[in-house]
Formats: sequence, structure tokens, C-alpha cells
Amino acid sequence: MYMEPTETPALRTALAEGVKQWKPRALAMAQHIHALKEVSFEEIHSAGAAADLLAEGGFEVERGTRGLPTAFTASAGNGELTVALCVEYDALPDIGHACGHNLIAGASVAAALALRPFVDELGITLKAIGTPAEEHGGGKALLLERGAFDGVGLALMVHPVQDGVTYNPAGTSAQAVGRYRATFTGKAAHAAAAPHQGVNAADAAVLSQVAVGLLRQQIPGDHRIAMYVAEAGHVTNIIPERAVVEFECRAFTLKEYEALLERVRRCFEGAALATGTTLAIEDTEPLYEPLIQDDAVAAHWTEAMDVFGKDTSPSAGISGGSTDMGNISQVIPSLHPWLSIPGADVPIHSHAFAALADSPEAYAVMFEAATALAWTVAAAATTPTERARLIGAAYRRQTVTQEGTS
Repeated sequence: MYMEPTETPALRTALAEGVKQWKPRALAMAQHIHALKEVSFEEIHSAGAAADLLAEGGFEVERGTRGLPTAFTASAGNGELTVALCVEYDALPDIGHACGHNLIAGASVAAALALRPFVDELGITLKAIGTPAEEHGGGKALLLERGAFDGVGLALMVHPVQDGVTYNPAGTSAQAVGRYRATFTGKAAHAAAAPHQGVNAADAAVLSQVAVGLLRQQIPGDHRIAMYVAEAGHVTNIIPERAVVEFECRAFTLKEYEALLERVRRCFEGAALATGTTLAIEDTEPLYEPLIQDDAVAAHWTEAMDVFGKDTSPSAGISGGSTDMGNISQVIPSLHPWLSIPGADVPIHSHAFAALADSPEAYAVMFEAATALAWTVAAAATTPTERARLIGAAYRRQTVTQEGTS
């Protein structure tokens, strides 16, 4: 006869002890990942370090999940509720772990290791899913599309930010972002002997930057446009026949994002028209969708962080940034709380933040987060109405057949 699992103070104590037991190994792993600085889709050793530790902790590990060489899935248990802890580990080019993904990996892996002995008691199937290429490439979006999250009813992870941000994730979000490459094609000519016979693609790149710069005055304050010229000629005595501009657009809703993208696209089209060049725009990464926090699960997390004396006051919402966890959250109940690193008064994606992500203060909150993640999973799994809701929300991809959508 099936019995509903019950969260007890003894279970919470045991989970906290589990995190403590694995602390030396999880700390070494997080520090190793920080030192590796492996970028998107190149996280061979980082993914390997996380997968090896989970295997050591009794998980069955599949490497190269769904055709992504630096993804993995570590599984334990066979309960009706499937819970996924997302493990990130990619760094940023040149500046390393300036977004603290080593801390994300450490928190998720430590939480998974602490939960492993209790999967049967909690009635869960626990998966720690290694999700590469969050910074660029949309690893989670690819894994979702390819079936790595099929059957998952709850997905969780944490993300470090600067000091002073509340630990209460309810109502917070992150922007949709799409990234693109605009290529202008003109005609080469000698820049001194026959410049009038050329069509200058670099001019089109400059005009597109000016047009987008002017557009910024008339877009909502929470929209973002970023761009840089990747190519615009190579020597001074040739009229550039090719120019490439990489750009991205961000907004908090897909409707707003699509409207912004159209306005930016017209800036590029106007630059092409003015210079007589031709224009091709292609997407370079999967679209990152807006983040949706599950408020019921967030309440368990907030209660857990209260135990650690953290600021859990209501948030006005995160005002920038994007994550491919947004894609997961659109179809699976999800939690993506923000971890405030003490003393971190510098922006993320900076050399200074990369150094702070390897500090004792950062690792201290990482282990508090690991404990809170484990407690949150236990609370969700043992609250009958919530458990039933999450089981019912298990993700099932729609597939198109000759008979229609199923």
C-alpha cells in the first residue's frame, strides 16, 4: 500500500548532514571548475568532474545526454515525482566564471548527493542534469527539445548575484533574449584609385549602430539592445565588401521581445538601403524565453533561507539578464532563486565578480543554497496537494505525426 511521504525535522537534519558530509568533495569540485574556465560546449573537464562526483555518490550517470558531449544525466530512484536539479558549469570567454556557474554546479551537486539516500522515502526520481552552454548556445533549450526533461515535474537551480539582493524569488523573472548575426555585402574596390566603384559594407555597419543608438531613446526602460562589429574590413586600401554585426535583443515578455526585434531589424534594413548593400540576418543561438518562478515552490525555498537568516523580503523583480532556464520554466514548474554573495558590490560578468565567485564567502552561501535546495525538494515532495500538482505537470513533449499533434 502506497504511503504519502512525510517531511520531518529529522529528515531536514539528515539532509543538512548529507550536504555537510559531501562538503569537502563538492567544494573541491566547484573550485576546480572555477579554475578550468571552460566556455560553452567546451566544458569537457567541468562536466566530467560533476558527473564523476555524482557517480561516486551512487547515481547512475549517462554522459553525452541527447547528443551534447558536455551534457550528462545522473539518476537515482524511481518515484512517481521526477525532480531535476540543473547543473551549470560554463564560463565566459576571457574573464572566466564571472557569472558564478561554479557555484551553481556546487549547489546542485551537493543537494543531489544529500538527497540521494532519501529518494525512496520521498517517492521521487531524482535527476541531476548537466546543462552546458548557458552563457551562449542555450544548452537547456536544446536538451528540452531533445527530450532530456521528459517526465520532469519540478526543475530547480540557483544563481549567484551581487550583495544586497533578496533571497525571495517569488515574482522575479529574467528577460527573453535572441542573438543574431547581420551580414552586409557590398563590393570591393581600391580605396584610392576607384573608391566610387565600391559599395562600402562597413558604412552599413556604422549606420546600423547609429540607427539602433537613436532607437534606444524610444524603447521601454526594461528593454535591452546590445551589439558589436565582428568584421568590417581588413586593410585601409580596400573598400570593405563585407561587414558583420552581432546583436541581441531582450524584453520581459515574448510579445515585447518580438516587437523590439522588428524595430531593430528595420534599423539594419535602413542601413542596407542607404548604402546599397545587401543584408542577411540569421539567428546564432536558440531563443531564451522569459523566466517563470513557481511561487508555491518558492515559498519552501524562502522558508529554508529564513533558517539561515537571509533577507527574504518581497522582491521588486530582477531588472535584467536572461537564462535558458526560462525555456524550462515555460513548460515545467521551476525555481531559479538568486544567491546574494556577501561583499559582492561589483557587477556580474566582470573580472572582479569572477574573483569573488571563488571566495570563502561565496562557497559558504553555496552550501547554504545546497541545503535549502534539498529541503525545498523534500517539502514539495511531501506536501500532498503540491506533490499531486507537480506529478500532473510532468513535461510531455508534443510530437507532430501524420495524424496530428500528440
